[in-house]
Amino acid sequence: MDRGGLRVKLFKAQADAGDIVLLFADESEALTHPYLARAWAKKGADLRVPAPGQAQKIAMMGSLDYVRRKLIVTTSRTKRSADFIEHLQALDRLYGPRPGTPTKPAILVLDNGPIHVSKASRAALAERAHWLTVEWLPKYAPELNAIEIVWGDLKARHLAHSTFIDLDSLETTIHHAVADWNSTRNSDPLDRQRIPAMKIAWQVAGVMRASHGARSGHHHFHQ
Repeated sequence: MDRGGLRVKLFKAQADAGDIVLLFADESEALTHPYLARAWAKKGADLRVPAPGQAQKIAMMGSLDYVRRKLIVTTSRTKRSADFIEHLQALDRLYGPRPGTPTKPAILVLDNGPIHVSKASRAALAERAHWLTVEWLPKYAPELNAIEIVWGDLKARHLAHSTFIDLDSLETTIHHAVADWNSTRNSDPLDRQRIPAMKIAWQVAGVMRASHGARSGHHHFHQ
């Protein structure tokens, strides 16, 4: 396992221990035309779902609270930095500092998508650095972002095989789907292996030492 994967495992263990809030964030989208998932049908049957007109889409900005199994979604008609910042404002209301209340540090696991690394988005993240730390994922590593499997589960279970007459009805359905998913989150589509935090910390330290040794021309071997 690479360094990025070990760091994510360490954060999961810390979140399970109650030391941090761990959030996995990313975007997805939903269409007015149907999302097709697996379905039962008689052998030889030709299943058809009507999809009139041109498909339109709603962008979904989401964060998954790893421990609480809560999906936080904001929707928009575009997928821009301003929409990502609006999602950060939603996280402010849920996890940000409040007068007289201790604030638990939060880790936001995020990829290097364009709307995440824009000047405006980086400034917005910097404004929250006193309580929110970004863990940038390696490139091409969607398997490390736990929200990815949740997007698929949300669409397959709550949005599949439906055609929406307009964006307003789609947007309303998305928020109902998120509420339904959160109400049944104990069914947990994620694989949550609990690994002791100290063991993971030792593994991360070993990878970092090995990486340093490789750069300096020396190799370290660990039992």
